Amino acid sequence: MQNLPDNVITFLNQNALKDYNIEWQSKKGISNVIVIPAIAEYDNIKVLIALLSQNDFTYFTSSLVLFVINNSLSSNTEVTADNLKSLNLLYSIIDSNSNDGFAAEIIRSGLQVGLIDASSNGRELNTKHSGVGLARKIGMDLALTVFDYSTETNKLIICLDADCKVPPNYLTRVITDFNKNNYSVAIINYEHKIDGNDINSAAIICYEIYLRYYVVGLEYAESLYAFDTIGSTIVCDHNAYIKAGGMNKRKAAEDFYFLEKLSKNFKIGKINSTTVFPSNRSSWRVPFGTGQRVTRFIANIRNEYLLLNPSVFEILKDWLMIYNSDEFIDPQILLNRSNEIHAELYNFLLLNNYTAQWKKILSNTKSDKQLQHQKKIWFDGFKTLKLIHHLRDTAFPEVNMFDALDSFFIKLGINILINRNGKAIPEIDIQKEYLYILRNLS
Repeated sequence: MQNLPDNVITFLNQNALKDYNIEWQSKKGISNVIVIPAIAEYDNIKVLIALLSQNDFTYFTSSLVLFVINNSLSSNTEVTADNLKSLNLLYSIIDSNSNDGFAAEIIRSGLQVGLIDASSNGRELNTKHSGVGLARKIGMDLALTVFDYSTETNKLIICLDADCKVPPNYLTRVITDFNKNNYSVAIINYEHKIDGNDINSAAIICYEIYLRYYVVGLEYAESLYAFDTIGSTIVCDHNAYIKAGGMNKRKAAEDFYFLEKLSKNFKIGKINSTTVFPSNRSSWRVPFGTGQRVTRFIANIRNEYLLLNPSVFEILKDWLMIYNSDEFIDPQILLNRSNEIHAELYNFLLLNNYTAQWKKILSNTKSDKQLQHQKKIWFDGFKTLKLIHHLRDTAFPEVNMFDALDSFFIKLGINILINRNGKAIPEIDIQKEYLYILRNLS
């Protein structure tokens, strides 16, 4: 850990797992590390490396593409065999010694590749904690050890997934836009590929509408937590990563909780000049998220064409207007005003012990700046989600997806009437029209 800043050394001593290390051709000048957890992703790894190698080579000398090849002790032989193929491919690129045509082409491109072996015998992830959160954490923690801190450039940790695709301007735009805008944290624009009109396309359209509608709803309500939480789109600098306490070990939703921690101290920027294309496949790799939702849609387990009633965002908007006001309002008075907005908002605050907790917070708050920060911490992204679910479960059941969107677009002043031909669930081409509007809004 020589030549590392004190805060990096302290963080690694307190947080990093000691059993793993990065294998790469160590070089100076690294300012950007793209961390990619991968389990049984040999074919996708080849595709992603090829796409990254088509990026501007001038960024290759300052960037490391770091794969975390992982599985648990309980993973089956099919997974471990696929991971072994990935390890062999990556080792051949790292060692710059391969007769394989693909590896030789990547070597010639100059793309710098590294790996963390969390797959081989004795290196597997603990079964209890194994998953994307832990794999991402290992890679992000160890990324701190390869940066060249002698330079003044930002040290960026860029998250990506092995089954994603990226365009040729990916590195250029992520690195340039992040630094130009002086971001500490940012998310990159994303779009799921929609290749046809089959059931898989229908599933991913439905899911992306669900994701984007929630974020646009939060934006409408002027929530401080109105941003997408997709792991493969997150970028942060090393100081922000350390201040947030690093990535967590969650098997899923690691991205949501990580961004929530970051957002309590930093504004979340947005990089719209390039796009990450997450996979639209069904998957067993996480208990929820894109893969699980696609699987559930195809299995027809429940009606997927449902969205939150737009009224929940109206209530959230009215609540945040008074809650986030610069004007000091006594907690009891604010609680009473919440009842005027809606009884279930009032009930939610009671269930969350609002008055007592805020009296305690106020007794320990010495300035207006501290007060505003405490407001942001107390009513965070998770509590926002809990309120929305409470309103959904007690007063505003979910409604037909396209009815919700028609109603919400009117609230937003969007004067676009999409002809559904009287159908509750229109054809896929019509569903795409709704999705494209949401993409332009978020």
